[in-house]
Amino acid sequence: MIGQRDVGVIIVAAGSGTRVGGNELKQFRWVAGKPMLLHSLQRFQSRSDVAMVVCVLPRQYAGDPPPWIFQSDVDRLLLASGGKERGDSVYNGLDDLPEECAVTLVHDAARPFVDDATIDRVVAAARAGNGAVPALPVVDTLKETSADGRVVRTVSRDGLWRAQTPQGFPRVMLEEAYVRARREKITATDDAALCERFDFPVVVVPGNERLMKITDESDFARAEALFMTEGAV
Repeated sequence: MIGQRDVGVIIVAAGSGTRVGGNELKQFRWVAGKPMLLHSLQRFQSRSDVAMVVCVLPRQYAGDPPPWIFQSDVDRLLLASGGKERGDSVYNGLDDLPEECAVTLVHDAARPFVDDATIDRVVAAARAGNGAVPALPVVDTLKETSADGRVVRTVSRDGLWRAQTPQGFPRVMLEEAYVRARREKITATDDAALCERFDFPVVVVPGNERLMKITDESDFARAEALFMTEGAV
């Protein structure tokens, strides 16, 4: 983490969290001792290479955020309004990053246990001119089925990876990908897929099993158990 402060981080936290239920947004719920979003925010701001973190929140919270979000370095914090789709939210966050952020990381707030070693690998690959995706190799046998559940074939898992975040990019690469995508009305499931669509170089770097994504209620229990057995990240 020694060197220039030129990394900008976009934490996407604009979702409605409908699969969890209840009135509280998933990204605002407490897990492992603090609100989920605060885990990632504080982790990135603990790094000397991070110039700015933009938290992209639902529109109604961007102007009136929960007070705990200011338990951070407010000089390196910006709040942006989310868009209709995830890509719109990332685009809004990208637009708010200061000019000195030559490397851009995009992170999902639903992955609260991001670690420095993974961030280091992503930043290094982005500095080398690539899009970078932390990922884990697929180890389970994969089955393709028909609509009625009948197995059609067994899919080879060779060369298959489970993508995680943060994904990192040279800023100019990600900006160009989003400008072209908006012009051509193209969407993608993640930022790396968008860059792949336009033939930008994207590489996989080793991820971390702790980078679990909290999607439903059972994941909160898993996250708490992970925190209790292995300690804070």
